[in-house]
Amino acid sequence: MGLGEWLLAGTAPLMEALAPIVPGETFPFFFTMELFQRALLAALVVTVVSAVMGCFLLIRNMALIGDGLAHVSFGGVAVGVVLGATSPLWYALAFSIVASVIIHELQEREILTGDTAIAIFLTGMLAFGLVALRLWGGGIRTDIEGYLFGNLLLIDAASLDLICTIGAVALVLLGLMRGGLLATAVDPVAARVQGIPVRQIGLVFSVLTAAVVVSMVQVIGVLLVTALLVTPAATAQLVGKSFRSCMVWAQVFGLTSVMVGLSLSAELGTGSGSMIALVSAIVFATVGILTTVRKSVFLRGQNMN
Repeated sequence: MGLGEWLLAGTAPLMEALAPIVPGETFPFFFTMELFQRALLAALVVTVVSAVMGCFLLIRNMALIGDGLAHVSFGGVAVGVVLGATSPLWYALAFSIVASVIIHELQEREILTGDTAIAIFLTGMLAFGLVALRLWGGGIRTDIEGYLFGNLLLIDAASLDLICTIGAVALVLLGLMRGGLLATAVDPVAARVQGIPVRQIGLVFSVLTAAVVVSMVQVIGVLLVTALLVTPAATAQLVGKSFRSCMVWAQVFGLTSVMVGLSLSAELGTGSGSMIALVSAIVFATVGILTTVRKSVFLRGQNMN
């Protein structure tokens, strides 16, 4: 039994206990049927990990890399499908890790800026995947659309184990590297002077980002990864007063977006990935408007005094 199935066995009784109070006609099945329980657990694990990763990405000005590596992962998925792999996610993981290392080295050696390298890989690998599928994979099929836009029903026991393992490793390593990541983000030169291995930390962080992005593909889809990786963290920055509070708020906004998105998609019959992305964007817009209004009222009150 892998980590995912072990977590599922432990959380399934709690899900079943919550089912009677879950609103809707279809959404309660996510708490009672094993197939849907597996999907719900994967979505929650991905959300928790991506919220933490997103906060580090924003503070390091690397928001674009998540989207870029997601598109790279689609090239790996396409190769896996063409070769008849049981789990194309392993090919996606390999492609994304290699791409993250190359992008990091190009940036470190000042051959290309980070945004330029990401843009090249983003378009190139997405195009490669589409061409490969058209020539040898039978074109865009329903299962392929699941990787593009997210399909929770594609998550089997092996996928859940991979998602949970990546999530656990990412959280542990991010916790261990937290001080170094923050120091290198604020002032890389000073960090080097203090003896912090800036290059090595950046490389490990890039590889971790690639792995987390791949774990998100089945939940949110290649084209919508930013909705969970960046948007909750960006929303948290609007209300958080410190990095720690931003991480807490990112969890709140991320989990809210996922649960509301899954509920609406189940009841309305829409794609889960697209609905989660839409809810995440609406949450960001709502918080942004409320924050702006609150600041305007506060400043007006100060001016009157």
